[in-house]
Amino acid sequence: YTNKNTHDIIRSGLNRSPLYTGKIKATGVRYCPSIEDKIVKFADKERHQVFLEPEGLDTIEYYPNGVSTSLPLDIQIKMLHSIEGLEQAEITKPGYGIEHDVVDPLELYPALETKRIRNLYLAGQINGTTGYEEAGAQGLIAGINAALRIKDKPALVLDRSSSYIGVLIDDLTTKGTNEPYRMFTSRVEYRLIIREDNADLRLRKIGHEIGLIKESEFKKVQKKEKEIHNGIAYLRKTSISPTIEVNNRLKQANTATIDKKISLEDLLKRPQIGIISLKKFDRIVFMKDAAKQIEIEVKYAGFIRRQFKEVERFKNLEKIRIPADLDYRPMPGLSREIREKLVMHRPLNLGQASRISGVTPAAISVLMVWLKKSGGK
Repeated sequence: YTNKNTHDIIRSGLNRSPLYTGKIKATGVRYCPSIEDKIVKFADKERHQVFLEPEGLDTIEYYPNGVSTSLPLDIQIKMLHSIEGLEQAEITKPGYGIEHDVVDPLELYPALETKRIRNLYLAGQINGTTGYEEAGAQGLIAGINAALRIKDKPALVLDRSSSYIGVLIDDLTTKGTNEPYRMFTSRVEYRLIIREDNADLRLRKIGHEIGLIKESEFKKVQKKEKEIHNGIAYLRKTSISPTIEVNNRLKQANTATIDKKISLEDLLKRPQIGIISLKKFDRIVFMKDAAKQIEIEVKYAGFIRRQFKEVERFKNLEKIRIPADLDYRPMPGLSREIREKLVMHRPLNLGQASRISGVTPAAISVLMVWLKKSGGK
């Protein structure tokens, strides 16, 4: 941990830090602040944690995670030596400040092609993001779409209800960002149905359609889907009776006894009962991967159904396309502000238009009526 002495040393060098002398003007990464920012913005904190991370298996170098800095070298050495346990540490690679330049992501189509230059695709920090996963996700989509363009095939655009990648790119290309963007679960409206455990069920069909997933791999997913469907159907139609033996097993599982027949599906909905403990009541055998999905789908069925209804409403708006050259000027009921935002963003569909800051539900209704009357012209 840092300490009071460490903080005093850092403060003594702030007048020489590019972050505080005005040399670096861009907004820094909110979730990975420099040690200077921590000391200034969280002045009430008496210490900050430092993680010593080995740089490799066969090296004596460690990266002190938590003290990224652009302070002068003499201050860095004093700062490091003030931390308990690092009094004799040597700096082999001093910290340094960087300033990212970015392309406004509003200048990109959802396929990550630039609006001004056809066939130019951008991915990674240049689009205003921070983080390895965020960069890798964009690189994947940009690469796919560049290849699809060469093959003269439609672009791949993942929507917000299909994947975290879809949310990431939609946020960037629809809302833009004024600071390095990080992907969080809290940004996702439909996180009950775009979970880590069902990524293969959601995305491998898409991968197979564009030639990225082998037929053999896709068949595995189809087999798993069938197993899940059949498994839930079996639980729904199979019931247990209120025998002494059954009720004794229910007591052992710390759940309520029964006085009438119930289905295995209803039994699995109980918080005390898992897919494995169902074997005490029936000789069921499921594929390992399918078993987990069956349990999730049954236990959260009500919430998942509700979310699918929300997705259906969302997709109805996404289906209504907006011509790229649509003239918003003659539309009655649109304020000057909304017209300006629609012209600037040039949304591809009503769903995207509805997510632009300041575009009201009333404006979306006006757009919908206009598009229906004009036949999308």
